[in-house]
Amino acid sequence: MCSRYSFTSPPEAVRSYFGAFVREEFPPRYNIAPTQPVHIVRNNARGVRELELVRWGLIPSWVKDPREFSTLINARSETAAEKPSFRASMRHRRCLVPTDGFYEWTGEKGHKLPHLIRPRGGGLMAMAGIWDHWIGADGSEIETMAILTVAANRTMAPIHDRMPAIIAPGQFDLWLDVSSGTSTIATAMLAPAPDDLLEVVSVSPRLNNPRNEGPELWGAIG
Repeated sequence: MCSRYSFTSPPEAVRSYFGAFVREEFPPRYNIAPTQPVHIVRNNARGVRELELVRWGLIPSWVKDPREFSTLINARSETAAEKPSFRASMRHRRCLVPTDGFYEWTGEKGHKLPHLIRPRGGGLMAMAGIWDHWIGADGSEIETMAILTVAANRTMAPIHDRMPAIIAPGQFDLWLDVSSGTSTIATAMLAPAPDDLLEVVSVSPRLNNPRNEGPELWGAIG
């Protein structure tokens, strides 16, 4: 599962890592939570990668009233291609979710301690995502996304049994290419990250409150 993550890298680093067009500047965010606006990288109609803002918590296009639907922040990679909520997006609307780390917690309820799971040495990475476009009867529209998860690798296993699927830069083109209208190749790409890709570092318990924000949540880890 992934229920919180960070995106603190500057726009120029995002342009370089993802090869994406970035429309505007954006602030670093250390405590991104479900239902908030988030950035994704996807291909536009011309096949050009763009950084776009959507909401975290997928609402399938067939939902009649989003107020009566529990938004979906994660999708299990093992079943996403078959589930009605995710099937069309897996085929036609795949994206990358830029991040420099995601969080998981250990400990007893009321005393849980957060951990940042990030690339060794820092830097960006791309979580596998899917998005959808909901249009209401009154013409209102909203674009939303969910993060695909896989079984934990050895680094993650002591903390949680699931983790986001990570897409390597060399696979960006293949993941984002939805021209075939199928998800067979994309599904095969979803696997636990290499054990040496990530490191786990403790961060401030203040991160437990999604209203808290800023670099102080990372303490002295740098």
